[in-house]
Amino acid sequence: MTAQAIFRTLLDRPNIISSKYQAKQLHAQILKLEPSSPIHLSRLISIYSNFNLLHESLLLFNALHSPPVLAYKSIIRCYVANGLLVQSVALFLQMRASGKKPDHHVFPSLLKSCALLSDIKLGESIHGCIIRLGMDFDLYTCNALMNMYGKFQKAFAAMDSFSNKFRIESAHDQNVTLNQTRYIFPKTNANSTILDQCYRKRNCSYMVEVDRRGSIMDSVKKVFEKMLKRDVVSWNTVIAGNAENGKYEEALMLVREMGNDNLKPDSFTLSSVLPIFAEYVDLHKGKEIHGYAMRHGFDNDVFIGSSLVGMYAKCARVEDALQVFNILPQHDSISWNSIIAGCVQNGLFDEGLRFFHQMLKAKVKPVPVSFSSIMPACANLIALHLGKQLHGFIIRVGYDDNMFVSSSLVDMYAKCGYIKVARWIFDRMDVHDMVSWTAIIMGYALHGQACHAVSLFEQMEMEGVRPNYVAFVAVLTACSHAGMMNEAWRYFNSMTQNYGIVPGLEHYACMADLLGRAGKLDEAFELISSMHRPAGGIWLSLLSACRVHKNVDLAEKVAENIFEVDPENTGAYILLSNTYAAAQRWKDVAKLQYLMRNKGIKKSPAFSWIERRWNKKDMFLTEMRARDLFIAHQALKICLVAAIGACYKDKHVQVYAIRGSSLKLYKAWQLLNELGLLRKSALVIVTMLICLRIFCYAIYRLLKKEQPRHGEDRRGGLEMQPENTSHAHRICTCRALLESNFVSSAEDGVASFVVQHN
Repeated sequence: MTAQAIFRTLLDRPNIISSKYQAKQLHAQILKLEPSSPIHLSRLISIYSNFNLLHESLLLFNALHSPPVLAYKSIIRCYVANGLLVQSVALFLQMRASGKKPDHHVFPSLLKSCALLSDIKLGESIHGCIIRLGMDFDLYTCNALMNMYGKFQKAFAAMDSFSNKFRIESAHDQNVTLNQTRYIFPKTNANSTILDQCYRKRNCSYMVEVDRRGSIMDSVKKVFEKMLKRDVVSWNTVIAGNAENGKYEEALMLVREMGNDNLKPDSFTLSSVLPIFAEYVDLHKGKEIHGYAMRHGFDNDVFIGSSLVGMYAKCARVEDALQVFNILPQHDSISWNSIIAGCVQNGLFDEGLRFFHQMLKAKVKPVPVSFSSIMPACANLIALHLGKQLHGFIIRVGYDDNMFVSSSLVDMYAKCGYIKVARWIFDRMDVHDMVSWTAIIMGYALHGQACHAVSLFEQMEMEGVRPNYVAFVAVLTACSHAGMMNEAWRYFNSMTQNYGIVPGLEHYACMADLLGRAGKLDEAFELISSMHRPAGGIWLSLLSACRVHKNVDLAEKVAENIFEVDPENTGAYILLSNTYAAAQRWKDVAKLQYLMRNKGIKKSPAFSWIERRWNKKDMFLTEMRARDLFIAHQALKICLVAAIGACYKDKHVQVYAIRGSSLKLYKAWQLLNELGLLRKSALVIVTMLICLRIFCYAIYRLLKKEQPRHGEDRRGGLEMQPENTSHAHRICTCRALLESNFVSSAEDGVASFVVQHN
């Protein structure tokens, strides 16, 4: 074979060229043999574009007087590969202006540019061009079209979160926001009508966007139905599009049709379908997919493994999720985040923190979803110190502007008692999603600041954000804690009337709790009775109210309803017994305790713990016998000594965290004194998380007795701190309890204190 024949073979089969060096050698041969051949130069441009050599490709392209379609296609593809999306579209327009007719190889790259630019009008224009040229039946072009529309759908979903910001900014362009006009304009009917009209105009463009998003999936469906031939990529694209947009039934139906088309699902298909069964909590179907993956060798695929972990976690099968995670050959960011989120969602907060720590040790960089998944663990464990460390980590890696991460920080600080910090983070967020709104409203509700919670809820509505199920739980909780009866009924009724949300168990529980606090026990009983099969938990709330108001007759009736649903509900027995005791009916107390013993019903013992290191805790149970109490007393001493050696040592500061009931906290204080750990100059900061204020101050009084006496060093002492608390002590209405003679114990409360040596 001659050199020229070899040269032409290489040009006809460019895949033979395996390196940039070989491509440049071929270029040198072209310059020797046929330097001005446009066909050869176009093929060489195609080879250069395969290696992403944009500079060399453009040099050859500009040397052509009238570039053929192959040259245009290669440069467009190279532009897209280098992120020059606008240039790729401009070159396509230049090709059309020159009279060249694009073939089916041009459009996949061009459609990718439209998707990355999130320009739906441009994408629809290209789609129209494809139809006019009769290429809407080409397999690769149709796959690219569906992929483009799928990317548009995701972009519009993301814009949902930002639509609120855009509407607010448009109001600022008119030099006044609607929130400001509420205070500027007099409250007349005419001005109210004007505000309503402005509000509708603000939301008009948003509703157009909603309609556009619905039409996007219709476009995907039309493209798919017109295809004469479909491959696995075609099916996967339309299945994933439906699954990601909540159209689960359509996605599952397409999977069945895919099987009828003699095409087998691949790993991408399975990873798209598994989240559907997770949402449906369909463990049986999820296991079937798992079995299929194992039979076809997909069980080692990281994407499928991560989807399986998420599915099992959503179905509350954490052990299965852990087993799948452990057998994966390698762990990437997706699999780590799946197992962390799964543990936290199922209440295994310590396990979630442990996996997060292991991910860092494995040198896998956390992504925003990593932090938004682990923050709820810190919030529920009241691990404020760890939460602050993670917050610092978030700032260092630059994720503090991420909406989802910021929302999780708001929730964490609010639950840990730092409501001012939570509000500061909330206010500095550029965009507020439903999670952030709900977190800050619930935070104020838990801190007893109902006015702030209700004000924020109304602000959310004014800004056009539709409250969801959880948002109503938050605002009703605030109303319940503050005794805002009229406002609570208004919100409760507006759920169905204005937003079409059916009240759930949590909403009824808030209303029942509110009525119970107000002493309207009969109304609360009627409300709960109107529910379809109310759970035992909501009856317990009313039973507790009966105990407070000493309504024994109603308490017995409520207890009967609880025992019908849950005959061995320990809490109901304890509350009913306490109700009898409050009414001085000691014979009934004895009968109830005898009945509990016969049924083998025991009260779950409370426990305390000392946290020594990362995930290291020492547990101590209540209700111990004398000998056990002595052993625990000695063990606590040993653990405190061990804690000193294990904790970080400093010349000026040593910190010990002890949690437990008020009596255990007092006992721990005495033990610290016995061990000589508290010098006279020690400052003790008491940090509370107690359900009732009276318990907080009972602890305060007990510890106050141990402060330095007259004549001793007065630099130390006890300082009450409103952190980690469900109430704001600085504005507490029961501050008089500090100086009263009332002494109580918080048997079921949780508290902690920090010892700082000055």
